[in-house]
Amino acid sequence: MVKSHELRAFDGDDLHKRNNISEIALPNQHNEYDKDASELAKAGKKQVLKRRFGLVSMTGLSCGLMCTWESLLVVFLLGFQNGGPAGLVYGFIIIWLGNLSVFIAIGELSSMIPTAGGQYHWVSLLAPPSNKKFFSYITGWLTVIGWIAGLTAAAFFVASLIQALIIQNNPTYTSTGWQGTLLLWAVLLICVAINTFLSGVLPAIEVVVLILHVLSFFAILIPLVYLAPSHNSAKEVFTTWINSGWPTQALSFFIGIQGNALAFVGSDAAVHMSEEVKNATTDVARSMILSILINGCLSFGMLIAVLFSAGDISEAAENSLTQYPFIEIFAVAVGSNTGAIVMTSIIVILEFCSALGSLAAASRMTWSFARDNGLPFSRYLSMIDRRTTIPVVSILVVTTFAALLALINIGNTTAFNDIVSLVLEGFYLSYLIAIGLLLWRRVRGDIAESAPESQLTSESFDPRMTWGPWRIKGALGIANNVIACAYLVVLSFFSFWPSVLPVTAANMNYAVLVTGFVVIFSIMYYLIWARRIYHGPIVEVELHTL
Repeated sequence: MVKSHELRAFDGDDLHKRNNISEIALPNQHNEYDKDASELAKAGKKQVLKRRFGLVSMTGLSCGLMCTWESLLVVFLLGFQNGGPAGLVYGFIIIWLGNLSVFIAIGELSSMIPTAGGQYHWVSLLAPPSNKKFFSYITGWLTVIGWIAGLTAAAFFVASLIQALIIQNNPTYTSTGWQGTLLLWAVLLICVAINTFLSGVLPAIEVVVLILHVLSFFAILIPLVYLAPSHNSAKEVFTTWINSGWPTQALSFFIGIQGNALAFVGSDAAVHMSEEVKNATTDVARSMILSILINGCLSFGMLIAVLFSAGDISEAAENSLTQYPFIEIFAVAVGSNTGAIVMTSIIVILEFCSALGSLAAASRMTWSFARDNGLPFSRYLSMIDRRTTIPVVSILVVTTFAALLALINIGNTTAFNDIVSLVLEGFYLSYLIAIGLLLWRRVRGDIAESAPESQLTSESFDPRMTWGPWRIKGALGIANNVIACAYLVVLSFFSFWPSVLPVTAANMNYAVLVTGFVVIFSIMYYLIWARRIYHGPIVEVELHTL
């Protein structure tokens, strides 16, 4: 059974001093809800959210949020200008395999500790005792800011695509920043309405999103390939490289690879929804891997179809009325401007689904960090609405900050894009810290196999430091962690580079400044205030043997 007690920090030494470890029981294997609640209680957290999601609905949320094949079209120009067709193809394969490696490791961590906090909770467990509070705190801030930026980016894509559709239909229309911001706000308001008033049916909505995500792929792929007036040769697709002016083709390739990377952002949404997922110790990891495999296959198919069917892509980019040349590619391929608008409208709907899922994941991450006193006004941010059992206050606050970020778009679109680019750095760095510590603990042999109940009586045994049911064993697991860390280091490094030369104040990538500001602010806030109230994940419940 689960027993509530006074809230306190989950510190390993304090756990042994103040609690009898024999009181922590293994999960009940006969009742799915009890099993999930017990696994959560083993991490010190009380079950307060309803477990509405299953494997299929959570896979739908992850696939819809990632929106990979759709986003690949939206950011197509970045990879094409720095790498060309060949760079897009080979870069996609690297990103796909790299993300698979990363989320196999993230799946292992989520199987160990299936909480909405994700990265900062894992870092608190795995980091050395002397600095676990600090590293956990910084990781939590990076993840929260990354998700808010991710929500803003998803809503911005929807708003800017709507403006692009208007331009495609009426070339005399001139889009402005304030109009884009108003559209972005409208997208956020609809997302809030669905996440609050329709929260009970959100899993069913995500199943529909998954079906729509797959069917829409064929609805665009088939006319694109079948109606295209001409097709490029395999040699043109797989051997044509483009360099926008960088000293070497390799440097240009690694800068352009960021476009493919952006299309895979958001794979860890299932982690932050894990306290609402049934059988979370296995199905959170499964949903992440399934979403990467499904989206990877669909995206690679769409990329190859576009590269073979687009004709002269450089000409299409020059003739495009908007910043999204894929709309012009659609128009040329199907021979109809109306057809291109309809095809693009499908992508707009799916990008909206991405914003919908982003708000759900961002609000859960914010709520989780707040319940551990990691954010200002944590008392209010950690509130759960009793009627809907969702963090309504966090949903509203996250949406408000995304709306405030959108104000930057009115004055300077370049600065806004750099703010939004924080989504990459926030996620990459939080993954890197967590997986790097997992590798360190793994090599040291600090993580035990799932222990029998008799081992729980040992005062030297921390029940959290055990493998979950989903993991890769032995040397293969270590090798995968090494690959994941190396991949994240490379991606993090090149995500700070500008995309074009010559570099000016207008096209400079200010992401390094934005990331640095967030890190410095979080450190200052920690030193001035948070270190006195933040002690890592708080224990809310403990388990007792029956």
